[in-house]
Amino acid sequence: MEKLSNMGSVAKKKLKICRAKLNEKVQKASAKTAEERKIVEERRKAAEAETKRELHEAKARHAAQKLRTRQSHVLGHRLHHQPPVEEGSAANVPAYPIASPEGYYPGHRI
Repeated sequence: MEKLSNMGSVAKKKLKICRAKLNEKVQKASAKTAEERKIVEERRKAAEAETKRELHEAKARHAAQKLRTRQSHVLGHRLHHQPPVEEGSAANVPAYPIASPEGYYPGHRI
């Protein structure tokens, strides 16, 4: 799931970068001075940097979500197979003796 989410985020990043480059071309065509062209280029670079930052944030969110899901699954699995036992309760004491007085264990064959 994390891999698919990351792929979607990368696709969005590429789309935003292409959009920023297209805007740069349009604005450069209408720019009259070299300074205006430089400003347009810097805006594009800022937009790309913002997009890359958003991508890294999305990847971190996806990794955290994967970890949360895995932890809840493991915890749920443990709770399903090993119910909690209270200290000092009768549940800690077995219903049968662990070893017989002769030293044999239950199920032992002579």
